[in-house]
Formats: sequence, C-alpha cells, structure tokens
Amino acid sequence: MAAARHWHWTWARLDELPARALHEALALRCRVFVVEQRCAYQEVDDADTRAWHLLGRGAPGGPLLATLRVVDRGVQGAEPAIGRVVIAPEARGAGAGQALMREGMARCQAVWPGQAIRLSAQAHLQGFYGALGFQAVSPQYVEDGIPHIDMLCHPTTMTRQETP
Repeated sequence: MAAARHWHWTWARLDELPARALHEALALRCRVFVVEQRCAYQEVDDADTRAWHLLGRGAPGGPLLATLRVVDRGVQGAEPAIGRVVIAPEARGAGAGQALMREGMARCQAVWPGQAIRLSAQAHLQGFYGALGFQAVSPQYVEDGIPHIDMLCHPTTMTRQETP
C-alpha cells in the first residue's frame, strides 16, 4: 500500500450499516482480534449499538481495509471512546493506522467538540497512540490475555497533521 493512499471513509451507526458492510467490519475485527491475536472473547458487544462505525477502503467498493468504532460518551466513560481499531494485514505499514485514527479523532471532535477522547490501548501500541496526542492515565492491566493501558487525548494535546 502506498503511503499517500487516498482513503474512502464511511461513517454510520450500527443500524444504518448495510448488511454486507456490517459483515465485512465484523469479519475483519474477528480476523485480527480473534484469529491473528488468538484472543477468544466476545468480539461483538453492546457498545457496538451505541457507537459510530468507521469503514475504510482504498477505493470505492473495494475491500474493507480498516475499521474502528467511536463509542458514545457515557458508555465506557465520561468521554467518547475510540476502540476496535483494526487494519487488515495487507494494508499495514504505510500510515493506514494514523489515517484511520486521525479520521476517528476528527469525528469525535465534530460530534463532541472540546471533549477528551478515551481509548484502551494494547500496551505495545502506547507509543503509536502517544504520537497522536494520547497520554497514559492508568497502570498497565491485562484484558482478554493482552496487556492494555487506558489513554486519554485532550483537545489541547491532539496532533494536527494534514491528511494526504
């Protein structure tokens, strides 16, 4: 994948997603979280019903390469929460994660202006999220067999980079 990829983003609430798009998003999440990371847990949860879902494709109608969800304020904390951040293996290593996160963070600021953004990061990705302005707010803990850390991004610490 080229670093200057132009992403085609789709935002929708769960009940607005076409059945095929929902299937693609859940299949990608399971492919990465359950199969690749060997983490047997309930991947689909009630937070999906109270979230915005972002789907990223390299071309209109192309395969789904990236997805995340933004859970509404008050569901997982006082702040909106970004979670289920997934990049398909074939799209990794060329800035896809940063592009996906910047799009998610922009949505948070559009829907909840001035609010901090929460996420539960896999601990080995703390540096990645830190570069986007997130700061650790908890000690490391184990969730579903994987070390995690809670992080917040305050509006004043968000990095601003132009999307190609």
